Amino acid sequence: MLNIDHLKYVYLIGIGGIGMSGLARYFKNQGYVVEGYDKTETELTKQLVQEGIPIIYEDKSSLVPDDVKEVSSETLIIYTPAIPSDSNIIKFFKEKGHTLHKRAEVLGLLSKRKYTIAVAGTHGKTTTSSLIAHILTDSGYHCSAFLGGIATNYNTNMLISDSNLLVVEADEYDRSFLTLHPDIAIVTSTDADHLDIYDNRDNLLESFKLFLNQVTEKGLRIIRKGLSLPIDITYAQGALADAYSSESRIIDGEFYFDYHHGDLVIHDIHLGIPGNHNIENAVAAITAARVLGVSADQIKKALSNFKGVKRRFEYIVKSKENIYIDDYAHHPAELKAFFTAVKSLYPEKKLSAVFQPHLFSRTRDFVDEFAEALSLVDELILMPIYPAREKPIEGVTSEWLLEKVKVTNKKILNEEEVLAYVENEKLELIVTVGAGNIDRLVKPLNEILKNA
Repeated sequence: MLNIDHLKYVYLIGIGGIGMSGLARYFKNQGYVVEGYDKTETELTKQLVQEGIPIIYEDKSSLVPDDVKEVSSETLIIYTPAIPSDSNIIKFFKEKGHTLHKRAEVLGLLSKRKYTIAVAGTHGKTTTSSLIAHILTDSGYHCSAFLGGIATNYNTNMLISDSNLLVVEADEYDRSFLTLHPDIAIVTSTDADHLDIYDNRDNLLESFKLFLNQVTEKGLRIIRKGLSLPIDITYAQGALADAYSSESRIIDGEFYFDYHHGDLVIHDIHLGIPGNHNIENAVAAITAARVLGVSADQIKKALSNFKGVKRRFEYIVKSKENIYIDDYAHHPAELKAFFTAVKSLYPEKKLSAVFQPHLFSRTRDFVDEFAEALSLVDELILMPIYPAREKPIEGVTSEWLLEKVKVTNKKILNEEEVLAYVENEKLELIVTVGAGNIDRLVKPLNEILKNA
């Protein structure tokens, strides 16, 4: 049984991942010596290094620090399934006799010590968990939080507090969330995804049911209306449920709504981020906050000053000449919600979208749904598929997807060609969308558009 009370060294294999970096920051805060490996240097890994966490980028066991090489109860080795099992560093630790622990297992142990609010869902979980963490922090209740994105208000994915409250993003990939036993569980969506793990939606749904069965005896299950899951409280946007929003409206480019739950009505809530899908996320967050005793006035204040999550409807440029928004959407349902929100804010502008498909298997499994969502834009620039952990699948290409998209103005460009195209064209409303390395375009596109 893993004991994390007597640790001295923590080594993370795949430290640059959003979940792994949160653990790295947590253990560093607790005073442990924290180091790690990742295959590529990113802005996030650079931040970790600045925070005093050394990182290597070559898969060589010779570069692993001597302090963690020997098996010891003082040493914890954490890995993420995103790192291939044939990694030299993973093989080295196994051959030395180390027990390697998944990120989810460690997160599960940490959550046992706190009153845990866990947010699950194939999409919407990062924004919802960040909203809850922000409401609790802004209202003075405070919490610790492991988030799946960088919360803009705090410029981090890890909040640490002496409070007994813990907010975690519960990841369904690889059934990771089954290590959690939350006091409050929220499920935002169960759209088919990760079929490389689950094979079909029924298996995915069964995994969500198992997750909800692990809620503590006196715990609560707050579930989006319409999902076939164990439920204590349903929630919805613009439709009747136990908790729901009404009067969704846009005033001067900002989103407002009313919240209802039983006899409680909170009028004129201003949400600091756009989109009806985010109003739905906010309804779930408000419901959890009310269970914890946060007042209506505190909730309204927190939602109004919530600045969102990096790469979730993030404005990069917002001027009279250009609007540039970056988003992490990589599932057809997410793309549809994102494009709908953009078009509701800027109905008169031509929407140019740069999309990088993520995973060959996801592109194959949802090609028609992707084509339908991408057909909502006025101009589509498709990038080659980002493989992540996968090898190519014959016939599954961006060209195949592009053929199915019902947009006249469409093309496939690589990273350099995208930058050249944007520099030569006057694009009034441009979005970059995807979960791969498309975020590398953000800085250069920002410079191009600001200097246009």
